[in-house]
Amino acid sequence: MSDTNIADFPHSASVAASQDAPHDVGGVAGARLKSFIERVERLEEEKTALAEDIKEIMAEAKSTGFDVKTIRKIIRLRKMDTEKRREEDELLELYKAAIGMPD
Repeated sequence: MSDTNIADFPHSASVAASQDAPHDVGGVAGARLKSFIERVERLEEEKTALAEDIKEIMAEAKSTGFDVKTIRKIIRLRKMDTEKRREEDELLELYKAAIGMPD
């Protein structure tokens, strides 16, 4: 076997050259899978950038005297359906009354 050269193995050169290239393995479409992964990675990068932008806006609001915790609560409430928000408010009032917590 010492006289055998890597060139004598036809698959060895192509495997070494295409290790980074996606290919189908065990019924898994490599190129399609890689495409999904890369799309998610790009979105994760965008999400990180957006989170930084939101952080900067909140810092700006705080520096002008606004309460960031209250702003976040308002944003959460604005996302909610009116009926869901009403239900949450009623439940909160009920629980407060049950423990004797004044308004």
